[in-house]
Amino acid sequence: MTGITIFASPWWVNLLFLVPIVTYLLSRNAKIQLSRKQLLIIAIFGIAFGLAEAAVEADLMAATGLWPAPQVNHPAILSPDLARIERFRQAATIVMLGSIAWIATQNLKARVAAFLWAFAFWDFFYYVWLRVTTGWPTSLLSTDILFLIPVPWISQVWYPLLISSLTAAVIWSRSEKSSPS
Repeated sequence: MTGITIFASPWWVNLLFLVPIVTYLLSRNAKIQLSRKQLLIIAIFGIAFGLAEAAVEADLMAATGLWPAPQVNHPAILSPDLARIERFRQAATIVMLGSIAWIATQNLKARVAAFLWAFAFWDFFYYVWLRVTTGWPTSLLSTDILFLIPVPWISQVWYPLLISSLTAAVIWSRSEKSSPS
Protein backbone atom coordinates (compact mmCIF):
# COMPACT_ATOMS: atom_id res chain seq x y z
CA MET A 1 0.00 0.00 0.00
CA THR A 2 1.31 3.44 -0.86
CA GLY A 3 0.65 6.73 0.88
CA ILE A 4 -2.03 9.13 -0.15
CA THR A 5 -1.49 10.89 -3.44
CA ILE A 6 -3.29 14.22 -3.53
CA PHE A 7 -3.06 14.94 -7.24
CA ALA A 8 -4.37 12.99 -10.20
CA SER A 9 -2.70 12.76 -13.57
CA PRO A 10 -2.85 14.48 -16.02
CA TRP A 11 -3.09 17.75 -14.08
CA TRP A 12 -6.49 18.76 -15.49
CA VAL A 13 -8.19 15.71 -13.94
CA ASN A 14 -7.81 17.54 -10.63
CA LEU A 15 -10.33 20.08 -11.92
CA LEU A 16 -13.04 17.45 -11.32
CA PHE A 17 -13.03 18.70 -7.75
CA LEU A 18 -14.90 21.73 -9.11
CA VAL A 19 -17.89 19.61 -10.21
CA PRO A 20 -19.71 19.57 -6.84
CA ILE A 21 -18.78 23.21 -6.19
CA VAL A 22 -20.07 24.42 -9.56
CA THR A 23 -23.18 22.25 -9.18
CA TYR A 24 -23.90 23.92 -5.84
CA LEU A 25 -23.22 27.43 -7.16
CA LEU A 26 -25.50 26.93 -10.16
CA SER A 27 -28.34 25.66 -7.98
CA ARG A 28 -28.04 27.99 -4.98
CA ASN A 29 -30.78 30.36 -6.15
CA ALA A 30 -33.29 27.77 -7.27
CA LYS A 31 -33.84 24.09 -6.60
CA ILE A 32 -32.91 21.57 -9.28
CA GLN A 33 -36.12 20.47 -10.95
CA LEU A 34 -35.74 16.82 -10.16
CA SER A 35 -37.92 15.07 -7.63
CA ARG A 36 -36.48 12.73 -5.05
CA LYS A 37 -38.41 9.91 -6.78
CA GLN A 38 -36.68 10.71 -10.10
CA LEU A 39 -33.32 10.77 -8.34
CA LEU A 40 -33.94 7.41 -6.70
CA ILE A 41 -34.88 5.81 -10.03
CA ILE A 42 -31.77 7.28 -11.70
CA ALA A 43 -29.66 6.06 -8.75
CA ILE A 44 -30.98 2.52 -9.24
CA PHE A 45 -29.90 2.73 -12.89
CA GLY A 46 -26.46 4.01 -11.83
CA ILE A 47 -26.03 1.23 -9.26
CA ALA A 48 -26.97 -1.47 -11.78
CA PHE A 49 -24.82 0.10 -14.47
CA GLY A 50 -21.90 0.18 -12.03
CA LEU A 51 -22.22 -3.60 -11.66
CA ALA A 52 -22.26 -4.06 -15.44
CA GLU A 53 -19.12 -1.93 -15.79
CA ALA A 54 -17.36 -3.75 -12.95
CA ALA A 55 -18.13 -7.08 -14.64
CA VAL A 56 -16.74 -5.85 -17.95
CA GLU A 57 -13.60 -4.60 -16.20
CA ALA A 58 -13.09 -7.91 -14.37
CA ASP A 59 -13.65 -9.84 -17.62
CA LEU A 60 -11.17 -7.61 -19.45
CA MET A 61 -8.54 -8.08 -16.75
CA ALA A 62 -9.02 -11.85 -16.76
CA ALA A 63 -9.02 -12.10 -20.58
CA THR A 64 -5.77 -10.14 -20.88
CA GLY A 65 -4.01 -12.11 -18.14
CA LEU A 66 -3.71 -9.08 -15.90
CA TRP A 67 -5.76 -10.59 -13.10
CA PRO A 68 -5.24 -9.72 -10.25
CA ALA A 69 -2.63 -7.06 -11.13
CA PRO A 70 -3.51 -3.43 -10.34
CA GLN A 71 -5.70 -1.95 -13.02
CA VAL A 72 -3.38 0.97 -13.54
CA ASN A 73 -1.14 -1.30 -15.64
CA HIS A 74 -3.63 -2.37 -18.27
CA PRO A 75 -3.61 0.43 -20.92
CA ALA A 76 0.10 -0.04 -21.55
CA ILE A 77 -0.40 -3.80 -21.94
CA LEU A 78 -3.64 -3.83 -23.94
CA SER A 79 -3.32 -4.38 -27.65
CA PRO A 80 -4.09 -1.29 -29.75
CA ASP A 81 -7.37 -2.88 -30.89
CA LEU A 82 -8.46 -3.70 -27.34
CA ALA A 83 -7.47 -0.22 -26.13
CA ARG A 84 -9.53 1.29 -28.97
CA ILE A 85 -12.64 -0.74 -28.11
CA GLU A 86 -12.14 0.16 -24.44
CA ARG A 87 -12.20 3.87 -25.38
CA PHE A 88 -15.37 3.34 -27.43
CA ARG A 89 -16.94 1.49 -24.47
CA GLN A 90 -16.12 4.41 -22.20
CA ALA A 91 -17.60 6.88 -24.69
CA ALA A 92 -20.72 4.71 -24.91
CA THR A 93 -20.96 4.79 -21.11
CA ILE A 94 -21.10 8.58 -21.19
CA VAL A 95 -23.73 8.48 -23.95
CA MET A 96 -25.87 6.05 -21.90
CA LEU A 97 -25.59 8.16 -18.75
CA GLY A 98 -26.45 11.25 -20.79
CA SER A 99 -29.41 9.48 -22.38
CA ILE A 100 -30.95 8.52 -19.05
CA ALA A 101 -30.51 12.12 -17.90
CA TRP A 102 -32.10 13.44 -21.09
CA ILE A 103 -35.25 11.37 -20.72
CA ALA A 104 -35.52 12.00 -16.97
CA THR A 105 -36.40 15.69 -17.17
CA GLN A 106 -37.04 18.66 -19.44
CA ASN A 107 -34.76 21.59 -18.69
CA LEU A 108 -31.02 21.77 -19.29
CA LYS A 109 -29.99 22.43 -15.68
CA ALA A 110 -31.99 19.44 -14.44
CA ARG A 111 -30.59 17.26 -17.25
CA VAL A 112 -27.03 18.18 -16.32
CA ALA A 113 -27.83 17.44 -12.67
CA ALA A 114 -29.42 14.11 -13.65
CA PHE A 115 -26.32 13.22 -15.69
CA LEU A 116 -24.01 14.08 -12.79
CA TRP A 117 -26.26 12.13 -10.39
CA ALA A 118 -26.28 9.04 -12.64
CA PHE A 119 -22.52 9.38 -13.17
CA ALA A 120 -21.91 9.66 -9.42
CA PHE A 121 -23.86 6.49 -8.61
CA TRP A 122 -22.37 4.59 -11.55
CA ASP A 123 -18.85 5.62 -10.56
CA PHE A 124 -19.26 4.99 -6.84
CA PHE A 125 -20.90 1.61 -7.26
CA TYR A 126 -18.41 0.54 -9.93
CA TYR A 127 -15.82 0.47 -7.13
CA VAL A 128 -18.24 -1.06 -4.63
CA TRP A 129 -19.09 -3.90 -7.01
CA LEU A 130 -15.44 -4.49 -7.92
CA ARG A 131 -14.60 -4.72 -4.23
CA VAL A 132 -17.53 -7.05 -3.47
CA THR A 133 -16.93 -9.34 -6.45
CA THR A 134 -13.14 -9.32 -6.87
CA GLY A 135 -11.64 -7.90 -3.68
CA TRP A 136 -10.16 -4.97 -5.60
CA PRO A 137 -9.58 -2.16 -4.78
CA THR A 138 -7.77 -3.36 -1.71
CA SER A 139 -7.75 0.16 -0.28
CA LEU A 140 -8.93 3.67 -1.00
CA LEU A 141 -5.28 4.36 -1.78
CA SER A 142 -5.23 1.85 -4.67
CA THR A 143 -4.28 3.51 -7.94
CA ASP A 144 -6.70 3.27 -10.85
CA ILE A 145 -7.20 4.49 -14.37
CA LEU A 146 -10.40 6.49 -14.26
CA PHE A 147 -10.81 7.05 -17.96
CA LEU A 148 -8.83 6.59 -21.20
CA ILE A 149 -10.23 9.50 -23.23
CA PRO A 150 -8.24 11.34 -24.54
CA VAL A 151 -5.37 9.94 -22.44
CA PRO A 152 -5.37 7.78 -19.28
CA TRP A 153 -6.65 9.63 -16.19
CA ILE A 154 -4.88 8.21 -13.15
CA SER A 155 -5.62 8.71 -9.46
CA GLN A 156 -6.15 6.84 -6.27
CA VAL A 157 -9.62 5.38 -5.73
CA TRP A 158 -10.50 7.83 -2.94
CA TYR A 159 -10.53 10.73 -5.43
CA PRO A 160 -13.42 9.66 -7.71
CA LEU A 161 -15.32 8.33 -4.67
CA LEU A 162 -15.03 11.73 -2.96
CA ILE A 163 -16.07 13.67 -6.06
CA SER A 164 -19.03 11.34 -6.68
CA SER A 165 -20.17 11.49 -3.06
CA LEU A 166 -19.96 15.28 -2.86
CA THR A 167 -21.71 15.72 -6.20
CA ALA A 168 -24.55 13.38 -5.18
CA ALA A 169 -24.91 15.14 -1.81
CA VAL A 170 -25.18 18.55 -3.49
CA ILE A 171 -27.75 17.35 -6.02
CA TRP A 172 -29.85 15.60 -3.35
CA SER A 173 -29.80 18.68 -1.13
CA ARG A 174 -30.77 20.98 -4.01
CA SER A 175 -33.51 18.74 -5.48
CA GLU A 176 -37.22 19.15 -4.98
CA LYS A 177 -38.83 17.10 -2.25
CA SER A 178 -41.99 16.62 -4.30
CA SER A 179 -42.61 16.07 -8.00
CA PRO A 180 -41.45 18.90 -10.29
CA SER A 181 -44.17 21.01 -11.85
